[in-house]
Amino acid sequence: MPLINESRPEEFTLLGFADRPWLELPLFTSLLITYPIAMMGNITIILVSRLDSRLQSPMYFFLANLSFLDMCYTTSIVPQMLVNLGSSKKTISYMGCVVQLYFFHIMGGTECLLLALMSFDRYVAICRPLHYTLIMNQRICILLVSTVWLIGITYAVSEATATLRLPLCGLNKLDHLLCEIPVLIKNACGEKGANELTLSVVCIFMLAVPLCLILASYASIGHAVFKIKSSEGRKKAFGTCSSHLIVVFLFYGPGISMYLQPPSSISRDQPKFMALFYGVVTPTLNPFIYTLRNQDVKGALCHLVRSIFSFK
Repeated sequence: MPLINESRPEEFTLLGFADRPWLELPLFTSLLITYPIAMMGNITIILVSRLDSRLQSPMYFFLANLSFLDMCYTTSIVPQMLVNLGSSKKTISYMGCVVQLYFFHIMGGTECLLLALMSFDRYVAICRPLHYTLIMNQRICILLVSTVWLIGITYAVSEATATLRLPLCGLNKLDHLLCEIPVLIKNACGEKGANELTLSVVCIFMLAVPLCLILASYASIGHAVFKIKSSEGRKKAFGTCSSHLIVVFLFYGPGISMYLQPPSSISRDQPKFMALFYGVVTPTLNPFIYTLRNQDVKGALCHLVRSIFSFK
């Protein structure tokens, strides 16, 4: 325990792209543009799903939760990135790092499971339409979302706490843009094999298992969709499901490449680009993917805009 206490620095230096300073201004500008877009897009999804009576269904309840997650997800890292990229002092306090570590992984773990839950909702809607309202009633939906949040919080708290107990031996430089579990494990000194193994095993259940369930759900959905006689019905089903599948691959692809390998084997720049992708790019694109490919959301959005202007 004394070793752990002595190894805790007062602050961490986030090196980021210090070896390539020419990248910092374009990245700062990009984040300054994409962050407000991500926030506005996700707030809009939440508003239309709550205010439009045509969107009072489990699918849009889950979508509103996804948008809220994305807002918290990107907010947990982007402001700190902007501060560090916009100044010469690229540091984060130890407590700031701890808070970021917990929030970032709570949102990430919860989103993994929420995307699987959304695919289950589509499976029931398309493959079991007569039982849909019975299976996916309001009480069940709230219970499922609460369970997803509870599991995500449990995963993040346990993994982050175990990681923070690793001795750093006075090292306070992280070659990253934020505080993330694999990078902290890689930076730790002493025996960390147990942490690497635990992280890999837990992430199999948090990433690989939900992804397999999603793919199995969509295999059944694809089979059912081809049986729909109406071309309009097939088009609507494909439009809704394809939007979700795009979001799944955008989120799970970088996540799997980052978390399902030992932290010691992660290349130097991989964590930085992966974090930017699933922490910034995906939350920014999600509202546009669901809006542009979903006629109900586009209709609700147009109705909301007309209501605002007519009110004025």
